[in-house]
Amino acid sequence: MKNTVTTFQNAKINNEKLTMLTAYDYSTAKLIDEAGVNSILVGDSLGMVMLGYEDTLSVTMEDMIHHGAAVSRGAKNALVVIDMPFMSYQTSVYDAVVNAGRLMKEARGGAVKLEGGTDMAPQIEAIVKASIPVVGHIGLTPQSVNAFGGFKVQGKDEDTARKLLDDAKAVENAGAFAVVLECVPAKLAKLISDKISIPTIGIGAGNGCDGQVLVYQDMLGMYSNFTPKFVKKYAELGLNMKKAFENYIKEVQSGVFPEKDHTFAISDDVISKLY
Repeated sequence: MKNTVTTFQNAKINNEKLTMLTAYDYSTAKLIDEAGVNSILVGDSLGMVMLGYEDTLSVTMEDMIHHGAAVSRGAKNALVVIDMPFMSYQTSVYDAVVNAGRLMKEARGGAVKLEGGTDMAPQIEAIVKASIPVVGHIGLTPQSVNAFGGFKVQGKDEDTARKLLDDAKAVENAGAFAVVLECVPAKLAKLISDKISIPTIGIGAGNGCDGQVLVYQDMLGMYSNFTPKFVKKYAELGLNMKKAFENYIKEVQSGVFPEKDHTFAISDDVISKLY
């Protein structure tokens, strides 16, 4: 069954946990979709896990459209949410609406996601008024990594915790249908989840959220540069892939591959006439 904004709303009402995973290409999106996930996030995390950047700041609108379109072609039932990259919405409300529209029109997304709370409420409201569903994102917002002084847990003291609660309410009031809470203490994330009517999707925010999201390369052990504390590895595909690549190299070098089963036949009579 196709997941929509209504799916998220009903899950919150019925106390049903939502699932979200990232994807950045057709084949992976198809596999994740067939597994039955509620939503696929085309995250600007692609800058790190797909393009090799140190952070997400260099990701462009063209990157998001290119990868988002591929994912949208592979996802039949999951709601595809596409990140708005750095400086595609912070500059003005107008830019935010135009760029959100491009992600919907050119990448065929089902919703967009943008980082920020109270400060970004005008952008969220304008995008929603343009009939584009929005997911908010507060807590550790990777596009603000330089302002935060690194990737750090947010909301650990009274002032910053209160600000996160205010941000969540601002995102809700602006019309977002869900909000991601990243690197937020579990008890605070649970409090926020209880205080707002839209679903919270946690990443490093405990199991009191209404749903969870992970970067698929992290949970499959495919990204070895850095593994956040909040990641659970459900498989070690990275090691298995590396071993398979090594076996392939050995078999090609030794002549074991390709075998007869992997080749096409031709009549000896035809070959003899070529000499």
